[in-house]
Amino acid sequence: MSTPYPFTAIVGQEDLRLALLLNAVSPQVGGVLVRGEKGTAKSTAVRALSALIPEVPVVSGCRFSCDPAAHDPACPDGPHEAGGDTTRAARMVELPVGASEDRLVGALDIERALAEGVKAFEPGLLADAHRGILYVDEVNLLHDHLVDLLLDAAAMGASYVEREGVSVRHAARFLLVGTMNPEEGELRPQLLDRFGLTVEVAASREPDQRVEVVRRRLAYDDDPGGFAGRWSDDEAALRARIVAARALLPDVRLGDGALRQIAATCAAFEVDGMRADIVMARTATALAAWAGRSDVLAEDVRQAALLALPHRRRRNPFDAPGLDEDKLDETLEEFGDDDPDPGPDGPGGGGGQPPQDGPETSPPGDAGEAETPAETQEAEGGQPQPWGGGEQQPVRAGEPFRTKVLSVPGLGEGAAGRRSRARTEHGRTTGARRPQGALTKLHLAATVLAAAPHQRARGRSGRGLVVRRDDLRQATREGREGNLVLFVVDASGSMAARQRMSAVKGAVLSLLLDAYQRRDKVGLVTFRGKDAELALPPTSSVDAAAARLETLPTGGRTPLAAGLLRAHDVLRVERMRDPSRRPLLVVVTDGRATGGVDPVALASRAARLHTAEGTASVVVDCESGPVRLGLAGDLARDLGGTAVTLDELRADSIAGLVRDVQATRRAA
Repeated sequence: MSTPYPFTAIVGQEDLRLALLLNAVSPQVGGVLVRGEKGTAKSTAVRALSALIPEVPVVSGCRFSCDPAAHDPACPDGPHEAGGDTTRAARMVELPVGASEDRLVGALDIERALAEGVKAFEPGLLADAHRGILYVDEVNLLHDHLVDLLLDAAAMGASYVEREGVSVRHAARFLLVGTMNPEEGELRPQLLDRFGLTVEVAASREPDQRVEVVRRRLAYDDDPGGFAGRWSDDEAALRARIVAARALLPDVRLGDGALRQIAATCAAFEVDGMRADIVMARTATALAAWAGRSDVLAEDVRQAALLALPHRRRRNPFDAPGLDEDKLDETLEEFGDDDPDPGPDGPGGGGGQPPQDGPETSPPGDAGEAETPAETQEAEGGQPQPWGGGEQQPVRAGEPFRTKVLSVPGLGEGAAGRRSRARTEHGRTTGARRPQGALTKLHLAATVLAAAPHQRARGRSGRGLVVRRDDLRQATREGREGNLVLFVVDASGSMAARQRMSAVKGAVLSLLLDAYQRRDKVGLVTFRGKDAELALPPTSSVDAAAARLETLPTGGRTPLAAGLLRAHDVLRVERMRDPSRRPLLVVVTDGRATGGVDPVALASRAARLHTAEGTASVVVDCESGPVRLGLAGDLARDLGGTAVTLDELRADSIAGLVRDVQATRRAA
């Protein structure tokens, strides 16, 4: 086994090391989520922690790591007899992003079932991680079906397996540690909340510190054993301090004053639920034990808040996690008295709440904001006026809102994600088929059913099943894929009214937030003036699309055909690069087309190019006013897609927004 990099040799990253050590002192804190750019020692620090965890007593021969002092009465290997106990190092089990469900929770032992006719359970990674560390690198890329299983185990402290004739329950209490690069997408809120603490890491900008990092890493790579030996005394001292803090932990007093500060802080930052309060209390207690104190102080509460609250108070994925430390200090000072009188406006009362982060801004178009020429270019009655070629200043996006899923119809085979239905290697099992080529995922029940009728003819005499190659069945699985969501946004003068463009940007931003959470690639095409521009080539960094949208200027004519043709070129290139990733075209326009000879007919012909390619599409109709021309609906029919207004984009009825393309064509 390779020698891990010593924990005490890590340069900098104080918050990361502290969060990991607090979990070593008190596993009840609930684990750590480490967020940061690539190459910042996230994985190195987590793997180094496992060498510092004290050994655990286990029942000899138990595959589920039962504690000799408290046997699990439902342990599949039980009942356990007294004696024969032993100790071993705490395990750190790594969960690969591409692991199968069987590997995580365990499954029927196929070899024994087929050869001996015995129904035996083969434990998975959750059993291995019991009373140890479960580490998930790139946890934000974990498949949804694995996330669901992790959530169940983390909530109940046990894993339940009900499949293929196997019914097993075993304890699964583990320290969950995950690392992720936020540029590659965010976590589901439910899983995010299961991490007790979160830490943001970044590479140091200090030349001397960077030099030391490189020097130590090169020395370790040249001689891992010798390098680790030079840090062995420091490692032993740190391990002894963890043991001492664990021993002190039950005697640490969490007074009413500290509890009041914890509750007030969570209320002031408007975190959801009560888990934050509990995690803060456990973290503050662990901090006191780590410092060798038997009382929790205000400084412990402050540090606990900085570690336990940032990921729980975020309101949308584009907000950087963090806390307003001035607001935190004010709250702690206000509730720092040991016996304050909360009064009617105390914690949770509303009247004493500190102001929210950042100044409030009035929505575009509020009274008091001077009207610009761009806002008066639509006459009363909704009739378009002649547009000049001048460029208007960008307006801010309106408040984003939650949208329902826009999905591509049919069953794809693209990259794993969270949007459209797809045949995958790791989704839920939906059926079985004869293997085409090499067998990769055996469907046991279907294989047994295929072989069972032939056992007498094959001369079966023992308990084992006689299976031939023709009996084998491949499991078919269905999951979700990520799509390429290409936005084509009308930035012409007809969209330039400030109030309308603000609402349009808010709608696109809302769809971008949805794409961000569903691990889609996104691209942005804008059209205005005389031509269309690829404002953002297809990328997985949705933050970049949101930034381009925010600074998008408006004005000029409406070259709708040019926007659709540019989108067609982008999708053609992307199909060659990644044929399995299906596109979803989202056109945001009022449907008007100006410039050139017969621009409406030209736009219609450009739209039919997308129809011929079978591209799923949605037209977000931005037309406003009492008189509407319905041009966006005509465009949607040419695209073979669906039109939806900005108001309908917010409605619950949007669930069926993207209908089957073929059905839409037949209706047209």
